[in-house]
Amino acid sequence: MPVLHIPHVPHVPQLPHVPRVPHARRRAGLVLLAAAALYAAPAPPAYGAPADEPGWTAEPAAGQAVPGVGDRPFSARPFFARPFFYMAGTAGTVLEDRLALANTTDQEHTVTLRGADAYNTADGAFAVRPAAGSTGAGAWIGFGAGATVRIPPHTRAVVPFTVTVPPSSPPGDHPAAVVATEAGREVGVRVHLRVGGPAVAALTVEDVAVRGRGAAAVVAYTLVNRGNVALAPELSLRAEGRFGEVPGRGARALPVELLPGQRVELTEPWPGAPVLDQVRVTVTVTAPGGARAQGSASAWFLPWRAAGWTGLGLLALAGTTLAALFLVRGRRTRREPPAGERPGETPGSPGPTPAPEHELTGASR
Repeated sequence: MPVLHIPHVPHVPQLPHVPRVPHARRRAGLVLLAAAALYAAPAPPAYGAPADEPGWTAEPAAGQAVPGVGDRPFSARPFFARPFFYMAGTAGTVLEDRLALANTTDQEHTVTLRGADAYNTADGAFAVRPAAGSTGAGAWIGFGAGATVRIPPHTRAVVPFTVTVPPSSPPGDHPAAVVATEAGREVGVRVHLRVGGPAVAALTVEDVAVRGRGAAAVVAYTLVNRGNVALAPELSLRAEGRFGEVPGRGARALPVELLPGQRVELTEPWPGAPVLDQVRVTVTVTAPGGARAQGSASAWFLPWRAAGWTGLGLLALAGTTLAALFLVRGRRTRREPPAGERPGETPGSPGPTPAPEHELTGASR
């Protein structure tokens, strides 16, 4: 699945601060500082695209500042860059926005545009559905006759599109993306779409397990977004052993945006895992909006290598002890001689006559 690409904004070098000096000296100093800054600044990239880039970019068209700021008319308000689309409305409405495509090469490019549903991969990354796999908000995005755009060299094209929210759409976040494709290469721009109504932030922590030992120990768990809004979760780790509390992990933000209805499988490093103990680990996850969930698991920590050598030593000691006991018992056991070889008997003579048995009649003799 393609992973969305966010265009990188290059850093613009600034001239150093110039202290107040006499006019002639100040002019000479400015010239020297300007020359030094231009010399030290990295050379601008060649006007074109690297071999691994499609040769064009896709991003939201610059939007205007929020109405009502200052006394200037709306047409005079400044524009600002947007890293993604944010759209909000009620069910049954039609929303509009614009996508900017820029050709940075000397050749013409033909780009195809489409909408796509967004989802979390198993490890929490943001991805989009294929062209025929979108049945949610991605299918609500339409470009009309502008789905295929021809961009001349060194030209920027602005393409309008609409998002038609069905009347039966449930409230909450509906993640999507605008995807531009050419010759198998795709560039996506995220669309944060929120349908008006009650926002529910809820999640669960499942399948908690401890893997590994020592400094390589990790706590594996599964996060499930049970609400209707995207979540930015924070995690903390607490552990309690037989000998008291074990160092865990303080609260930290997770590098994942958990989309509604999505399930992700994550691991948390646990360098404070004990060497010898039975520990119960509790994973606590919180998110803005009041979402909070916990999950626990128990694990034994044993120094298996030392225990293995100790076990082998005990087995060897037990084997040696049994062998010594059998040897001593064999030496003490005497072999009974056959008939005719006992003291006072001649070879071939019958053995001693057994004593007669007396019949007990109860009468005294």
